Amino acid sequence: VQLQASGGGLVQTGGSLVLSCAASGSNFGIGVMGWYRQAPGKQRELVATITGGGRTDYGGFVKGRFTISRDNAANTAYLQMDSLKPEDAAVYYCYVFVLTRGYWGQGTLVTVSS
Repeated sequence: VQLQASGGGLVQTGGSLVLSCAASGSNFGIGVMGWYRQAPGKQRELVATITGGGRTDYGGFVKGRFTISRDNAANTAYLQMDSLKPEDAAVYYCYVFVLTRGYWGQGTLVTVSS
C-alpha cells in the first residue's frame, strides 16, 4: 500500500490548510484512514481518524477546529484544518489500516507563523 500525502505548507495563525492522503496499491478495502502528527521533541499523536463508514475520532487538542473526511471511491482522506495555532506546527503523517496492518505516509510539514 502506498500513501501520497499533500497539502502541507506555511500558514499564518488563524489560517487554514487542507491535507489530503491518497492510498493505492491495495487489493483489499481500506479500513481506517487518518492523520497523526509529530512536533520536534514530542511524541507522535493522534490528530483524526475516520472509518469507511464515516465514524470519526479526534485528538483532544482539536476542539472542533479540524474536520476529517474521506472519499471511499478514491481511497482518499482529507483533513480540513481551521483556526491554526503555532502549536499545530508539526509533520503530519497519513495513516491507513488495511486488514491487519497499518501503513504510514511520508509526512507533510505544516508550519504556522505567529
